[in-house]
Amino acid sequence: MPCKRGRLNQKHTQWGSKIIKKINAKQSALFVCDLQEKFRNNIKFFPEIVQISRRLIDASKILNVPIVATEQYPKGLGHSVAELGLQENNVPIFPKMCFSMCANDVVSKLEEHQVKEVVLCGIEAHVCVYQTCLDLLSRGYTVHIVADAVSSRSMTDRVFALKGMQSAGAILTTSECLILGLVGGADHPQFKAVQKLILESAPDTGLLSHVSHI
Repeated sequence: MPCKRGRLNQKHTQWGSKIIKKINAKQSALFVCDLQEKFRNNIKFFPEIVQISRRLIDASKILNVPIVATEQYPKGLGHSVAELGLQENNVPIFPKMCFSMCANDVVSKLEEHQVKEVVLCGIEAHVCVYQTCLDLLSRGYTVHIVADAVSSRSMTDRVFALKGMQSAGAILTTSECLILGLVGGADHPQFKAVQKLILESAPDTGLLSHVSHI
């Protein structure tokens, strides 16, 4: 499938002077990048990445945050893993050949829901996630990279991709921080439903020993 770049406002932001604000669920979307069967045995901490991504999906459904998923060349790399529950949650899945998710009909979802902030999870951190992040930033979106929900085949690529995305202006966060940020407080009507998702701590994805490098 050819890569047709979406028509988005090419507004650039001076990230060095950007003030980081709390995430707003009403203007956010979740991007789930290429968590496909073919990668299951090659990506570092793949089961854990999928488990945490499922938490993000479940929280987004509860909070009415739009979700978009992509599959890189599904004919050769297979479809999204069943554990994500994309089909049962009616999440639109877009096939792509570009590395970036910002192609074809994906960007129309951002415009449709008047999205200003994108939460990004999936694989690989240094390729599809990285290029999606840069594309979104160049278009003026605030990008939240869920560090414990993205990975690569090597920890080196993963860690330096996180470092690069942060330097470019993305906000590095964790799944629990992000989910609670979307809720905003214990007074939210869906707080208890979301709280159930994080009663058990997210599984370790091997980042702790690399924190000093990010």
